[in-house]
Amino acid sequence: MRRIWLAGVAVAAALAAGGAEAKPQPPLGPGEHQVVVNGVRLWYRVAGRPDGTPVVFLHGGPGEGSQAFAKLAGPAVEPGLRMVYLDQRGGGRSERPWTNAYSLDLLVEDLEALRAAWGAPKIDIIGHSFGTIVGLEYAARHPDRVAHLVLAAAVPDIPAALDLQCARLERIDPQAYQAAVASRPEGRRCNAFGAGKAFVDANMYPDPATMAAVDAADAEGGLRNTGEIGAALFGAGLEAYRFGQPERLTMPVLVIAGAKDFQASIEPQRALVANLPNARMLEYADDGHFMFVEEPDRFARDVAAFLKH
Repeated sequence: MRRIWLAGVAVAAALAAGGAEAKPQPPLGPGEHQVVVNGVRLWYRVAGRPDGTPVVFLHGGPGEGSQAFAKLAGPAVEPGLRMVYLDQRGGGRSERPWTNAYSLDLLVEDLEALRAAWGAPKIDIIGHSFGTIVGLEYAARHPDRVAHLVLAAAVPDIPAALDLQCARLERIDPQAYQAAVASRPEGRRCNAFGAGKAFVDANMYPDPATMAAVDAADAEGGLRNTGEIGAALFGAGLEAYRFGQPERLTMPVLVIAGAKDFQASIEPQRALVANLPNARMLEYADDGHFMFVEEPDRFARDVAAFLKH
């Protein structure tokens, strides 16, 4: 049987200070919360509007944490939305399970357990990068629990995205491409992940200032991605992930893509939208992988308008 333990950080602080009768903090009350679910302590923070459907942000990485989105996009999105910044297991302020218990199924189960604990009949989801995979799988498994699904820099087909990265590497650096071909995994065009940090960074960030802002936000408070969950998930075959249940996504879906994002390539995102029953797509012509950092006000307006319908 699933066991859930809820404790607001504010409550713990009050008890530590000797408060006589501290009242439990509502699970969707403003501020920081800690939750033990499926054997792992998870952290989330509620901000923005005090009412309405909870809008859960699912960060990328895997293991990046919610801090960059909260700091750099939060001021734009919070005035109109009831935001819940969730750090998934293995990321941000949440626990790295000593059992190395990481899987896509567990991440989906964690989110459903939280939704039930919040008492929310439905949630809205904003997923970014790897978080779009968690969002897609959660929405496919629990379509009746998702009011709206927003996918920013979506990766619905990792093999297709990797092939497109290889094609880009061949165009811009033939020598590096040959080395990546020589070290390619079986069944792949090249070893796109092995092409080096400079190649990956250039794929994501058309403007180096965006990378500096994201890196600084990610590193605040010692929260930088440890790579633990990424190693576990890719070791279990995440590189072969393709979303295979488009007919299950009956809720409205909005895909927001940066046209200069070559990490989450735009072509698989277009293909996803074409296969969904109720989806639309916005392409930000000048943006990369972190469009909500490059154009936070535009992102906030587009998301808020979508969630109203």
